[in-house]
Amino acid sequence: MSGISKRLDDLRNAIQQDDFLEGKGLSNEVNIRMFCYEPKEEMIVRHFLDQLANDHLNCRIVHYDLYEVFLKICEQKRILDGIPKLEEKRGKEFLEKQFMKMCDSKMFASMLKYDNETKRDVIILSGVGKVFPFMRVHSLLEAMQPMFSVPIVVLYPGTFDGHYLKLFNKLKANEYYRAFNSL
Repeated sequence: MSGISKRLDDLRNAIQQDDFLEGKGLSNEVNIRMFCYEPKEEMIVRHFLDQLANDHLNCRIVHYDLYEVFLKICEQKRILDGIPKLEEKRGKEFLEKQFMKMCDSKMFASMLKYDNETKRDVIILSGVGKVFPFMRVHSLLEAMQPMFSVPIVVLYPGTFDGHYLKLFNKLKANEYYRAFNSL
């Protein structure tokens, strides 16, 4: 079994454990875990998510692909269909700035809020690289912290050293110190 496959299997097992769900061993910190992987392993991670949705687990997975969330925001604001023309007319940089204004971290976090949260829920965030650069995961996690009391697992194509997130292992690192590396 390859390294990433074993790590994903270990993650599947870990998220079902009571200690994980209750955040034990985190020194009363928020239960946010970063699952970092090499960007070239993206398709393996996506396949894992598809499988996870069909598994019979001892917890409830609430999965959000951040790109799908972004598209829902654009639909709600009734701009989705006009994006290609706007990009053609005003350029990519203009569009990026507009997205950053329109889709801030609080807007994203509010789109993730759901009813009937239970103690056995695990929120899994994917698509971090697909919403870069207009949504940064460190900002989103800061906005999510006061809204959720369940574990959050971020599937992150890059590295996290406990202080800095480095997307794709290449881009300038962003400071975020409230999460923990997971497996």
